[in-house]
Amino acid sequence: MFRKLIYSTHRILGTLLSILFLMWCLTGFVLIYHTFPSANKKEKDARLEFISDEQLPDIASIIKQIPAGSEIDHIYLKRYLGQTIFQIQCGKQKYDIPADSTQQLPANDWKRIEAVANVWCQASIAKVDTLRELDQWIPFGQLKVEFPIYKFYFNDEEKHQLYVSSQSTEVLQYTSSDQRFWAWIGAIPHWAYFTSLRQDRDLWIASVVCLAALGILMTISGIYVGIDAYVQRYKRKGLFSLPYKKWYWWHHITGMLFGLFVLTWIFSGMMSLVDTPEWLGKTHHEYPVSEVMAEGKISPENYPLDYREVIKAYSGKIKYIEWDNFRRIPLYNIQINQKKMTIDASDDTVKNLLLSEANVLEAVSAIYGKAMPSKVTLLQEYDSYYIARSGHLPLPVYKVAIDDPDASCYYVNPKTGQYRYVNNHSRWSFWLYQGMHSLKIKYLVNHPVIWTIVMWFLLIGASIVSLTGMRVGIRYIVRKWHRLKR
Repeated sequence: MFRKLIYSTHRILGTLLSILFLMWCLTGFVLIYHTFPSANKKEKDARLEFISDEQLPDIASIIKQIPAGSEIDHIYLKRYLGQTIFQIQCGKQKYDIPADSTQQLPANDWKRIEAVANVWCQASIAKVDTLRELDQWIPFGQLKVEFPIYKFYFNDEEKHQLYVSSQSTEVLQYTSSDQRFWAWIGAIPHWAYFTSLRQDRDLWIASVVCLAALGILMTISGIYVGIDAYVQRYKRKGLFSLPYKKWYWWHHITGMLFGLFVLTWIFSGMMSLVDTPEWLGKTHHEYPVSEVMAEGKISPENYPLDYREVIKAYSGKIKYIEWDNFRRIPLYNIQINQKKMTIDASDDTVKNLLLSEANVLEAVSAIYGKAMPSKVTLLQEYDSYYIARSGHLPLPVYKVAIDDPDASCYYVNPKTGQYRYVNNHSRWSFWLYQGMHSLKIKYLVNHPVIWTIVMWFLLIGASIVSLTGMRVGIRYIVRKWHRLKR
């Protein structure tokens, strides 16, 4: 009865889900090279204007314009559409203050929205739609607060489309015809980014998790069927005898070879949407990592280096300047053309940040309230948990391994002050999603050609499993139909 139940489970679920899993495999090829389009921060920063070093105010005079007693979380200075503006974040409240006290903030009217559109694309505007419902390229429920949203169509070869919020005049999305094409055959079906489903995040997650759970059951039962069928055949016919012919034979062989990889991909895809259980790599203690690292308050008296000196030092080259800190060391993050830099603001000399090993150890010790047994190394190449295929994680970094029950580890970039905290629980999370799903393994990431070959090989194998399963499923349905007719 148990064997019969397993066989029936695989046959029924395989018939129902094989087309879905073939789609997931084929769209996986596309995702290696193309993802869902977005108007990201890099694109937005590229369209900022250079900040002039003339007639900039003292930062203290700007701070006085926000309510007294407000705790500042973030200060950002940029020049956009001909106006230099300070953006100050205090909790959930955001204040935009013109650098020139004689100016006022522009109204979020059609004139400004059209000006924003012209910055993003210099081609003529073909038409503009006013959206009061989300569409395929902005399917995220949180964007409903931006309604109405203006969708611009441009008369250029790439057929660009731009989405601008009427509430904040922020650009929400920017796509070309190529990006839309590849998204339709890649990210949209693979991630189920269909507007009616994706705008309800909870429903979207529940739907994908349920399909993945059924897929896991289908794959496990299939592995069992493959092993059991071979064992039964081996007992009767010998070692090299296979239990099936034609399509069944191909499904059996590829299922035995690639079934485990299919299982790990389905499971890891599901884990991208759910939290890793606490019992996997149990967290013994919640350390105040972010609180200690951001202990230095962002306020004028904590910045001996005037921000205007930084702008003068790189006159006509800075696109934005951002107030930041590493523990008690004040910093300025700046962008010069396409290059980002971090300036040490702890004295009145303009110099690049370069944290010492002592700076890093002092910050880490403050997290625990005392010195902890640790091992410090300066990584010149990626390791298993500080790794990125795109190369966006810079090197070198300090790695501080702590001898505590959580096997805590800190990665600190000496040139930017950016850090990452890893413990046993986050390591499990990494392997259950990125390690298994994207093959983010040190050797493969360091050898991108080999990574691509391995990924293509596994995807081809998984595609054949799904294709043959779909063919077998169709034959199963046809047989059932003929029996019903008889």
